[in-house]
Amino acid sequence: MSKTKEIEIKIEGKEWEEALDKAFKKANKEAKIDGFRPGKAPKDVFIKKYGKESLYMDAADLVIEKAYGQMLKDNADIVGEIVARPEIELKSIDEKGVEFKFVLTLKPEVKLGKYKNLNVKKAQAEVTAEEVASAIENMRHRYAENVLKEDVIADGDIAIIDFEGFVNDQPFEGGKAENYSLNIGSGTFIPGFEEQLIGLKAGDEKDVKVTFPDDYHAEDLKGKQAVFKVKVHEVKEIKIPELNEDFFADLGMEGIDSKESLEAQISDNILTHKEAEIENKYMDELLEEAAKGVEVDIPKVMLEEEKDRMINQYREQLQMQGISLEQFYQFTNSSEDALRDQMSEEAKKRVTYRLMLEEIAKQEKIDISDEDADQEAIKYAEKYQMEKDEFLKLFGGLEMVKYDMQMRKAMEIIRGEDK
Repeated sequence: MSKTKEIEIKIEGKEWEEALDKAFKKANKEAKIDGFRPGKAPKDVFIKKYGKESLYMDAADLVIEKAYGQMLKDNADIVGEIVARPEIELKSIDEKGVEFKFVLTLKPEVKLGKYKNLNVKKAQAEVTAEEVASAIENMRHRYAENVLKEDVIADGDIAIIDFEGFVNDQPFEGGKAENYSLNIGSGTFIPGFEEQLIGLKAGDEKDVKVTFPDDYHAEDLKGKQAVFKVKVHEVKEIKIPELNEDFFADLGMEGIDSKESLEAQISDNILTHKEAEIENKYMDELLEEAAKGVEVDIPKVMLEEEKDRMINQYREQLQMQGISLEQFYQFTNSSEDALRDQMSEEAKKRVTYRLMLEEIAKQEKIDISDEDADQEAIKYAEKYQMEKDEFLKLFGGLEMVKYDMQMRKAMEIIRGEDK
């Protein structure tokens, strides 16, 4: 069962009268009362026509934030235990005042299992000569140039062609193109097409005979024999640069002027990438192992709010690709409900880890001073080249910096490091 607390806050007296008056002024601007222009009717005339009750809900909306603030102030001792947005009920309302009931969901009790000296081994990152050679080869291909050649088409060349396809002497939809750039050997065309171009040169024409595969995407072409009339305009050879001074200069990498220095840099880059992957995997495995012994009854509202955060993160990722979440639902024939269902297990895992780390911080008495948090904020502000106040605003304030530091120190304890 979730831990909840119900708190009632009443707004009355002068504050309520002022709220009613503001609600009247707003409503009076749109009121239609014979003999008066909008906004000019006296309050008693307005009340006579619409009744004072017509102002209650607008007035309640005006004071709800104050009531919420008062509730937090009066219950400062449990503010840190509130884990989700409160449910708000309107308990009573009349001309004397309004009373709200706030139903707070509090942090559930967390029973920790073993979280120290976990039997989780961290892998060691290694870089092989083959990986370095492959990375350099890929780099050379990225700097490759397409050079016009007078010779015939060979495997691996690029042919610039016109083509038109016919089945039973009839052209078919999608079977024609001009100045098409085809990489010979790429396998992008119908099997047998590219191979028949080998040996041709610029200006040559040829009828290429092929058979569409039985699993071809166009139903009316499956298994059909076809003839493509092809004309070759140009032949280009892909020139892969040698590992020489010109190539090193084109790279523009500081300190790279030889094959040996490039290999050393690439090796360092691969090692750094592997170490980051191993570290992330190690952290995940530690958290997973520590969470096995955790007993906690997570409130449903916490899980739903975590899903909200996950969906917002996913929306931002899609936007970086130029796709909206609504378009994603259309493309995948899905919906938000389906996406939330898919996120259920991950949301539960994230909330469990967070509650576990908070409980570890509590039991290990991890306390972050204002001074330490301030220094941390200065460090990160310098890293991201911004003012400290700007960083704190974006990060969520000094308390959020403290929380982040607590969580990292709790993680250090799981890793077996000093707190």
